[in-house]
Amino acid sequence: MLVKTFGSALLGIDAIIVTVEVSVTKGINFFLVGLPDNAIKESQQRIATALDNNGYKMPGRRIVINMAPAGIRKEGSSYDLTLATGILAASGQIPSGRIGDYLIMGELSLDGSLRPVRGALPIAIKAKEAGLKGFILPMQNAREAAIVKGLEVHGVRHLMDVTDFFHGIKKFQPLIVDARKEFQKRVNNWESDFADVKGQENVKRALEIAAAGSHNLLMLGPPGSGKTMLARRLASILPPFTLQESLETTKIHSVAGRLGAERSLMTRRPFRSPHNTISAAAMVGGGSVPRPGEVSLSHNGVLFLDELPEFQRSVLEMMRQPLEDRSIDISRAKYAVRYPAGFMLVASMNPCPCGYYNHPEKDCICHPGMVQKYLSRISGPLLDRIDIHIEVAPVTFDELSGKRNAESSSAIRTRVTAARVLQGKRFRQHSNIHSNAQMSSKLLHDHCPVDNTGRLLLKNAMHKLGLSARAYDRILKLSRTIADLDNSPKIESLHLAEAIQYRSLDREAWAG
Repeated sequence: MLVKTFGSALLGIDAIIVTVEVSVTKGINFFLVGLPDNAIKESQQRIATALDNNGYKMPGRRIVINMAPAGIRKEGSSYDLTLATGILAASGQIPSGRIGDYLIMGELSLDGSLRPVRGALPIAIKAKEAGLKGFILPMQNAREAAIVKGLEVHGVRHLMDVTDFFHGIKKFQPLIVDARKEFQKRVNNWESDFADVKGQENVKRALEIAAAGSHNLLMLGPPGSGKTMLARRLASILPPFTLQESLETTKIHSVAGRLGAERSLMTRRPFRSPHNTISAAAMVGGGSVPRPGEVSLSHNGVLFLDELPEFQRSVLEMMRQPLEDRSIDISRAKYAVRYPAGFMLVASMNPCPCGYYNHPEKDCICHPGMVQKYLSRISGPLLDRIDIHIEVAPVTFDELSGKRNAESSSAIRTRVTAARVLQGKRFRQHSNIHSNAQMSSKLLHDHCPVDNTGRLLLKNAMHKLGLSARAYDRILKLSRTIADLDNSPKIESLHLAEAIQYRSLDREAWAG
C-alpha cells in the first residue's frame, strides 16, 4: 500500500514542503531514499522501538520510503513522526484517509513521547501556503505555529495522541493564538530603564541619536564607567516592533531553536551580547548544517560587543559585509542560504590595555605607543562603519548619591519614534533604506544640504581636529538625525557641531 505524508525542510529562514511517500509491499527490507542525513537514517530504530512500546509493530515486509524532492538534502530528527505515521498508515494499522490533509513533524523518544523541532513558525506559514488543512507537531512548538491564521494547529505530546486522532478516538481543539493581542500585550515590557542610570547625560544623548538614526556606536571608557549598563538599556529606547518586524525576527529565532514553549511571538527587539571568545561561525552563522549566527539573531535589534579589541580579528572582519548589506550569505557545495542581519552594532572598549588612558583621577601605566597599538586591533574598515565614537567618563560621587530623577526610557523612546517616522516618510520611495544610517552618497547629497556657515564649520573641523575624509559622510548622517530629533527640516550649524564631537577616534591626536 502506498501512502503520502507531508513534512518540511528548512532553507534559510524559509521552509519547503517535503512529500514522504511510504510503500509497504511483499518482501523484506527497509529502504530510505531522498538524500536523508544520518539522523534520519537512524530513525528506523527509534520508530521501531516507539511503535513496539505502544502496541504497534514495524511491518515485517518490504518498506520503501522516498522523501521528495529527492535533490534537496533532508536533515535532523524532526521527521520521525512523519515517517512513523506514514508507516502505520501504509501497513493498515491506522486509517490513511485524512493523513494527506496534515503536515506532521516531531522527534520520537523510545517511549513514544515527542521532542520539540526547529522552525515551527516558517513551517506553519509554508503549510498554509501549500493549502494543507493543519499542522500536527510537538506541544512545545504549538504556540509559535498557532499564530498563523487559517491553519489548524494541533500540539501533541505522544505518538498515541496522533494515532488516536486518525482513528477518530480523540478530537483535538486547534490551538489559537491571537498574534496581534499577544504582540500588543508585551511590546513595551522592559525590565531595564534609563531612569535607573545616574549621570552620563552626554552618553545617553549619544545613545538616543544612535537609536533615532540606527547608527552604529562605540563607547570608550575606563572599567566601571557604566558602558555595559548603558548598552543594555539601548533596546528599551528603540521604536517598538511592528508586527511584521516581530514575525520576521521570530522566524529567525524559531529556525535557530531559540523560542521557548511558552513563547509564540517575539515582542521585544533582541539584544545579543556574545562573549569575546566566539567563533566566526557562531557570529555570522554557518556549520555543517547552517544555522543563524549572532548577527542574524540580533536582526531588528542590537548586537553588543563588550571589550571589542578582545574579539578575534577574523571574527570582526567577517562582520563587515553584514554591516553593509544587512544580510549574510552562507554557501555550501550544493546550496546557499541567506539570513537577514539588519542590526545596530554597539561596542565598548577600554581606551588602553590598563584601561585608564585619559582618566581624570588615575594614571595610565601603559608604555608609549601601547594605546595606538591597542586601538589598532580594530581595523580601519570596521571603524569606518561605526558612526558614533563617544568617550564615557567615570560617574562622580555627587552624581551617584544625588536624588535627581533621570529621564525614563519611554520618554526617550517617544522622541526616537517620532524621528524614525520622519525618516520613514523621507525614504518611502526606497524599499531598502529605512534610516539615516543607510543613506548612500546620492541620498546624502539630496537630503543633507548645508548652508555656507555649516560648510565653513565642517571645513574648520576637518583641518583643526585632523578629521579623516571618511568622517565627512558620517558627520552629515549624524547631523541629519540630530535635526530629525529637533524636528528641523534643515541641518543647522548646531546640529553639525554636535555631530562633529562624536568622531573622537578620527582625531589625529586622540591616541597621543
